[in-house]
Amino acid sequence: MFLWWEDKKKEENGKMIWQLDIALLFLIVVVAVAAITLRDLLSAIMLLSAYSFLMAVVWVEMHSVDVAFTEAAVGAGATTAFLIAALSRTVRWEK
Repeated sequence: MFLWWEDKKKEENGKMIWQLDIALLFLIVVVAVAAITLRDLLSAIMLLSAYSFLMAVVWVEMHSVDVAFTEAAVGAGATTAFLIAALSRTVRWEK
C-alpha cells in the first residue's frame, strides 16, 4: 500500500545539508591553499592528509560511501604513509 508520508520521509532523508556543504567547501579551500604555500614539507603532508579526510567527508555527505571509504583508505592512509617515507629520505624544509 502506498503511503504518501513514507515517500516524503524518504525524500527528506536523501537531501544534503547545504550549511555543512558550504562549511566543508570553505575548509577544503583553506586547507588546500595552506598546503601549497607551506615551506615545511611535513606540515604540507599533514595538511594534504586532512584535505583527503575532508574529501572523504564530502563523499559521505553526497551519499557515496564506497568512494569515501576508498578516499580515506588511499588518500588519508596509504598516500600519507608513502609521502612521510619519502620525506624521511630527503630534507624537511623546502629551499
